[in-house]
Amino acid sequence: MGYQCVDCVAQGRSGVRRGTTVAGAELGGKPIVVPALIVLNTAIFVWTVAQAGSLNGNVAAPLFREWALVPGLVAAGEWWRVLTSGFLHIGPIHLLFNMMALWVLGRDMETVLGRGRFLAVYLVALLGGAAAVMLFYAPNQMVAGASGAVFGLMGGLAVVLRRMRVPAGQVIGLIVVNVVISVVIPGISLIGHLGGLVVGAAATAALVYAPPRNRTAVQAGALGALALLMLLVIVGAVLL
Repeated sequence: MGYQCVDCVAQGRSGVRRGTTVAGAELGGKPIVVPALIVLNTAIFVWTVAQAGSLNGNVAAPLFREWALVPGLVAAGEWWRVLTSGFLHIGPIHLLFNMMALWVLGRDMETVLGRGRFLAVYLVALLGGAAAVMLFYAPNQMVAGASGAVFGLMGGLAVVLRRMRVPAGQVIGLIVVNVVISVVIPGISLIGHLGGLVVGAAATAALVYAPPRNRTAVQAGALGALALLMLLVIVGAVLL
């Protein structure tokens, strides 16, 4: 019977390269970013409820006035709103639906993309939704919610399935149903949803179709260029 010391086996295993996903992430990683985002969004919602003294009327909270996306106020110099608005929610139902979607979609996306790449896609999609709102909404309209980023994950998951040659019919159906809901139910930002959807899909495509050689550099450059493009769109909307 042969024998190997524990240190020798550990050293040998350390030299073995682990498998990676289509985006270059190591296999077997557990989602951490998704739970963190859910906790953060929920904590901010609780904060607005405490400020407003109302569960359903949390939009009256001072934090809403300071963080919500209002194109006219962004044009006046309050640039942080294009990001902070993505962490606000109007009432518990709005929060519940977005966090459920984030949990269902986000876990698979984070596993495939890896934590850093997943967070980058989430934030770029959020910017995409904000850019669309800045382009097409009136200066005094207020928009809030993580829906743009969540729609970005829907588009991204469809791209991932396409890249892996897995049928994406269910995800596409989910996207269609949510777009219809955005049209039928008043008060939902269809424009923001579509902006997040398109940009999230584009960001994910840049990750999963990047060539293996210099993949990380290519991915970082593509995501950086996409984020810069969204910022330029926002600046252009301000100057119009």
